[in-house]
Amino acid sequence: MFAIYKRELRSYFISPIGYIFVAAYLATSGIIFSICTLNQGQDSSVATYFMMLLYVFVIALPLLTMKLFADEKKARTEQLLLTSPVSLMGMVAAKFFAAYTIFAATYLVSCIDFIALYNYGTPNTAILFGSSLALLLVGGACIAVGVFISSLTENQLIAALATILVILFFMVTSALNSYIDSAIIRSVLNWVSIFERFSNFAYGYFDINAIVYYVSISFAFLFLTVRVYEKRRWS
Repeated sequence: MFAIYKRELRSYFISPIGYIFVAAYLATSGIIFSICTLNQGQDSSVATYFMMLLYVFVIALPLLTMKLFADEKKARTEQLLLTSPVSLMGMVAAKFFAAYTIFAATYLVSCIDFIALYNYGTPNTAILFGSSLALLLVGGACIAVGVFISSLTENQLIAALATILVILFFMVTSALNSYIDSAIIRSVLNWVSIFERFSNFAYGYFDINAIVYYVSISFAFLFLTVRVYEKRRWS
């Protein structure tokens, strides 16, 4: 498992993908941070910054996941993975954690921006910490979605676009409620909404149910990926 993890981690910086992701994310988050917080200086503006980052994830995170399994299929190296002395769960977890490491490390570097808030004011530390934790969990869930979709195709572009659509669906489901009359459907859409659950963290509330939800989404999509490869191994 660790060998696959190291190989995947290295591959991000052999190709341009890792550099593009890191540069694009840091630049985008820095611009959003400057607009939303330094020019406003209020907790509500900090909350807006974190919520806007969710939509950055929609575009940025598929860059990390689109190649994970799609590239193996295209390069015809998939069978080497399936016959390697590692469990399918270990294989899937190694690829997931490689992508997650790049994402989490990049996000933590971007947190250096928070120093400016303390230099020019007294920000709510609970909001910063809670929202950062929630973002890391949301990122994990989005990466797990991308891992699963990458396992279904050998085309990286299709994997990226499909991942964007699925993540976007999870983001905007609660916004559809104004167009739906059924209370049951509205409840279901609110339940699956990433954005709805994140808003508690953005305003300083620590939501255990949201944490369980994000972790469950990650495990569910990684489990589905393992099942895809269990079927492929024996077919």
